[in-house]
Amino acid sequence: MFNEVKKSMQWGEETLTLETGKVARQADGSVIATLGETSVMANVTFARKPKPGQDFFPLTVHYQEKYYAAGKVPGGFFKREARPTEKETLTARLIDRPIRPLFVPGFKHEVLVMCTVLSHDLVNDPDMVAMIAASAALTISGVPFRGPIGAARVGFVDGEYILNPEVQDMDQLRLKPEQRLDLVVAGTKDAVMMVESEAYELTEDEMLGAVTFAHEQIQPVIDLIIDLAEDAAKEPFDFQAPDYSELYGVVKAAGEADMRAAFAITDKQERTSAISAARTKITESLTDEQLEDANLGSALKKLESSILRGDVVKTGKRIDGRDTTTVRPIDVQAGLLPRTHGSALFTRGETQGLVVTTLGTGEDEQIIDALHGNFRSNFLLHYNFPPYSVGEVGRVMGPGRREIGHGKLAWRALQAVLPAPTDFPYTIRVVSEITESNGSSSMASVCGGSLSMMDAGVPLKAAVAGVAMGLILEEDGSYAVLTDILGDEDHLGDMDFKVAGTEAGITSLQMDIKIAGITPEIMKQALAQAKDGRMHILGEMGKALSAGRQEFSAHAPRIETMQVPTDKIREVIGSGGKVIREIVEMSGAKVDINDDGIVKIASPNAESIQKAYDMIYSIVAEPEEGKIYKGKVVKIVDFGAFVNFFGKRDGLVHVSQIENRRLNHPSDVLKEGQEVWVKLLGFDDRGKVKLSMKVVDQATGEMAKKDDDA
Repeated sequence: MFNEVKKSMQWGEETLTLETGKVARQADGSVIATLGETSVMANVTFARKPKPGQDFFPLTVHYQEKYYAAGKVPGGFFKREARPTEKETLTARLIDRPIRPLFVPGFKHEVLVMCTVLSHDLVNDPDMVAMIAASAALTISGVPFRGPIGAARVGFVDGEYILNPEVQDMDQLRLKPEQRLDLVVAGTKDAVMMVESEAYELTEDEMLGAVTFAHEQIQPVIDLIIDLAEDAAKEPFDFQAPDYSELYGVVKAAGEADMRAAFAITDKQERTSAISAARTKITESLTDEQLEDANLGSALKKLESSILRGDVVKTGKRIDGRDTTTVRPIDVQAGLLPRTHGSALFTRGETQGLVVTTLGTGEDEQIIDALHGNFRSNFLLHYNFPPYSVGEVGRVMGPGRREIGHGKLAWRALQAVLPAPTDFPYTIRVVSEITESNGSSSMASVCGGSLSMMDAGVPLKAAVAGVAMGLILEEDGSYAVLTDILGDEDHLGDMDFKVAGTEAGITSLQMDIKIAGITPEIMKQALAQAKDGRMHILGEMGKALSAGRQEFSAHAPRIETMQVPTDKIREVIGSGGKVIREIVEMSGAKVDINDDGIVKIASPNAESIQKAYDMIYSIVAEPEEGKIYKGKVVKIVDFGAFVNFFGKRDGLVHVSQIENRRLNHPSDVLKEGQEVWVKLLGFDDRGKVKLSMKVVDQATGEMAKKDDDA
């Protein structure tokens, strides 16, 4: 019934297995990849014909984590998987980015790649397994795919690179100072295709070494996929890339001069209008048959690309007049919004981000429900890219894959310099509103985010800046690496290489390419140019704000932390939360307490914080013998008075300890509700508290003079 093919190998500490032929046999390609006990099924289907008039490659990648894979039931009311989580969206992008450039040029048939996590051993992250499964499924499907690719994750501990570190090693990375890197690399046999990383101030050489190490480690994975394909691959789909050289010749003759003049305009809006006009002029000169040609869009793009690319490589001059290493003019403002906790406006050329920081309490932490368990995050970064930022109209919806991906890149770059939660017990939310865009708004979010947090008083370890690099690689091997790329250079170039970091080193690196890989020499040059660009930007940022402000905004909460014994937590919370609610109501402060006994008290009002602190302290602390306390008479009896003097603790002031004279009855001088000063004399054999009033000056609360003592 089944024509199963199964291949295995030892990879690092685990066994990697690829199998096909048993499940999802109607898909064009289906592979289940297993690493340890983590299994991911990848299924590939593709249309046999392109849609008429379609002028782009419609590749769709989905990655789904099923809760049953880890033996869990989804949370929420419906108890089933709903919209993609951030992790699922980011992993789908990870898979998409290295495979997209490897489809044969001109192939515009719809392709669907679906990766489903079937089993998760909580040790091996399924994202790498999914990338390998997707590569294998594409390789055996018959689709015109110039792979396969392999993928690996790399850690960095004590100067040593670690292949595929465990999930727990990568979780909450900034709380693990010994682990300095979370790097994902995907590539072919000959070249690196994609890099994504979270780093802790690595040098350029250390980062390049990690990428090289990863590329070496994926070679046996690629060999395993080829071995599987030799036994299980379907016949290659008969596809011939369309020849539109004749149409291109017509387009070039009709509009090269106008297009070249358009690209010579430095202002983006004017240049965009001129390019559009040149396109219109070209189309007006074409016949009806040429206008209906499905390759017209490709011909126009090829003309634009040849003009932009060729001139840069030959002359070193770019469309906005810069050379290859110059960063656009930068303007920085901090603290421009009066009611926010922190704000910054970062402008680099025609790219601008308004970035705002809000400080919250423990209640504002984000609870993340992941396959490997629930955890909390006290640092949030949200990136918004409205249509007006590029002068367009369009629907305004929730964040898409691009917004989530760009926001996560900025998050990775900035979280490396955050203070430890124990040192700065705030939840930090950074929101980047992109108000203008013409090249690398994610790096503008990094720069603006760093400034915004410093404006809010967050004690960052160092300022962080980011810059986007580009590449133009010609067929003859000549190339140019571009610093601080424009939108057109990103669109028509061969590489988007984003590097963020401090003066000390790199905190995040992301690379996407549109060709079949780049060499280590090109990557080394890109890293060197990026470092120069980063240092320049950090210098410009330092002119506006060189360190975090010492004072918080008047509208930001103040947070005081205290440690209580774990056996006292129940007393602080009270039955059904009664005690802690009373503390909040009476003090006006927010109070959070965790299982370790760490209490966070938050309020813009210092008096509210102190009142809540005192109330909690009175619950958890023990009264000290010989110390004077202020108390309240709660009950009067024949032999003395009971005084509430320490939280809910009462003690007896014997009638002989009220005054230095004989009293007929305590009510002669005391009444219920009266405030008095008492000294804790000690405890009797049964643990009862013994108090004295007569040894304390009731007017001052100080010890009475010895001459007056009984």
